[in-house]
Amino acid sequence: MGRHGWNSGARRWRLTALLGVGVAALALIVTLINTLPGGGSTAGTSRDGDKVHGTPASPPDEDRPEVGWGFTHTQYSADEGSDTATERVEGLLAKSRLPQDQAIMGWGADNPEPVKGRYDFGALDRRIDFVRKSGGTPVITLCCSPDWMKGGKSGVDNTDWSQSALETAPQPDHYADFAALAATVAKRYPDVTHFIVWNEFKGFWNNAKQRWDYEGYTQLYNLVYKALKKVNPKIMVGGPYLVMDSVDPRDPDASSTFKGSWGAMDQRIIDAFDYWNKNKAGADFVVVDGSSYTNDDELLPNEFGATDKLTAVSEWVRQQTSDLPLWWAEYYVEPADGNDDRKGWSETRRVAVQAAGMIAMAKGGATSGFYWNPETEKGANCAGCLWTPTDSSDGGQQLPMYDLVSRFDAAFGPGTKFETVSIAADDVPNVKVLATDKTVLVVNTLDRQISAKVDGQAFDLAAYGVKWLTR
Repeated sequence: MGRHGWNSGARRWRLTALLGVGVAALALIVTLINTLPGGGSTAGTSRDGDKVHGTPASPPDEDRPEVGWGFTHTQYSADEGSDTATERVEGLLAKSRLPQDQAIMGWGADNPEPVKGRYDFGALDRRIDFVRKSGGTPVITLCCSPDWMKGGKSGVDNTDWSQSALETAPQPDHYADFAALAATVAKRYPDVTHFIVWNEFKGFWNNAKQRWDYEGYTQLYNLVYKALKKVNPKIMVGGPYLVMDSVDPRDPDASSTFKGSWGAMDQRIIDAFDYWNKNKAGADFVVVDGSSYTNDDELLPNEFGATDKLTAVSEWVRQQTSDLPLWWAEYYVEPADGNDDRKGWSETRRVAVQAAGMIAMAKGGATSGFYWNPETEKGANCAGCLWTPTDSSDGGQQLPMYDLVSRFDAAFGPGTKFETVSIAADDVPNVKVLATDKTVLVVNTLDRQISAKVDGQAFDLAAYGVKWLTR
């Protein structure tokens, strides 16, 4: 989840006992100076959080609400590590200019405002710098919130990085403070013109009513929306970033009308979405996330057939929002294990099902999506990662998932017009296909080689093979 602290690499000095006493005294004075009454330590923070950082860029999608298919930075990414490796990834990304999403707290970013009015944007600055260098469109997810906004302690050393704390929503009395923080972030990075409000309704569950606190989220969303538009009317804002959960049709929370072979939508999600949609102050795009499998990790009827859910959800959301541009902030097709890792499939199978999922979203009308990049800090294996870990000079090498995401964005970006192509009758049950007037993507859904004929072209396709055809 979040970054749990820093290793500054500062050297330890051996001092004489006398000098040690002097340093200790000086440290005490500095500590007192850097501590506000009742506010915790402010060491390393600054008051000028809204000062423009670095040199703003001109992202490729800065003026439109659709950004295409990219990825989300998580706890580890290519902004740190060997210079050779990080530069290799920068070069890789510069060729494709993929949109890149980053949260303001957690997932690689530190607490941005550990004390009210005192800011620490060091880690977020580094991530934005990386996006700028690699030529991508930066997207910022406005999550999560400083501890003092959610009942915790104020102060640099008081950030609680536990998952439960990180996923706690701001208290209603601090919604305005969070909106102010969002405005500060927007002023600091004027080249960021796409903002997502919060993440998966984290902390917005109403225990008493056993449903989502959609009133609270919408109140927060509206304050943030207005604050960002006040900074720059051209800023584009989206929500609600709900997890589009599906359940077994027999589940008591299953929708009686929104269902398919993949299961049934959780009615509580539909209710939450409807409330936000009817009461939002505005939206330039709509954001959802979710998985092809049910809450019980069931892939109905199988891993490829389950991706039909992503089409159904996309079509439903577009219909509810009068065809607002649709983003999938996260999308999952492989159930996770107890550690929330997805390492059970071969990379070939993983890429194939992921391709099927992306095809499904695009067919449903989605124009933007962010692959949750499960990057690791180091090691030889990185299941599902876009590139190898950047801890050593030979790191940052392109992996199969990067090839899929970057080629998908290039072939099926915003404004794409899809076409129907011929598929041999005996191949129809075995392949997933997406086509334009220039490109055809074909996915073999079987764990065995097949001989296929698509768009008049005959070819062999390996087990779980993904093939790109030129028309």
